[in-house]
Amino acid sequence: MDRRDFSLLIIVTVLASGTDSMTRQQLKNSSKMLKKNCMGKNDVTEDMVGDIEKGKFIEDRKVMCYIACIYQMSQIVKNNKLSYESSIKQVDMMFPAEMKDAMKTSIENCKDISKKYKDICEASYWTAKCIYEDNPKNFVFA
Repeated sequence: MDRRDFSLLIIVTVLASGTDSMTRQQLKNSSKMLKKNCMGKNDVTEDMVGDIEKGKFIEDRKVMCYIACIYQMSQIVKNNKLSYESSIKQVDMMFPAEMKDAMKTSIENCKDISKKYKDICEASYWTAKCIYEDNPKNFVFA
């Protein structure tokens, strides 16, 4: 599945729900295909990435690149860098209303983390970890 297919899936899911965003469960369900695809591309196991949403960030190159893959397929990577603007757009488009403001605040608080890393895998990993630590309650990850 490429990024265009995933974006279309998200749009169809949102339209089918009759709202302008998804519930947390719909968000999780739609990310299952991303997870499967990125797990295969990065040779990671469920044990390695299955609890990222719960704050289990294993400092391993494969895990870092798995997170980057998720971000790339979610279209928040532009020109091999994390895009703050694209992240905010994704939150506006996909997140439930009750989670949007908190997620935007966390993204804002962590937006400069990626500037410390030239490598997209490391930048993605440390940014995701920062967002989790900023607000674990609203963190959603594939």
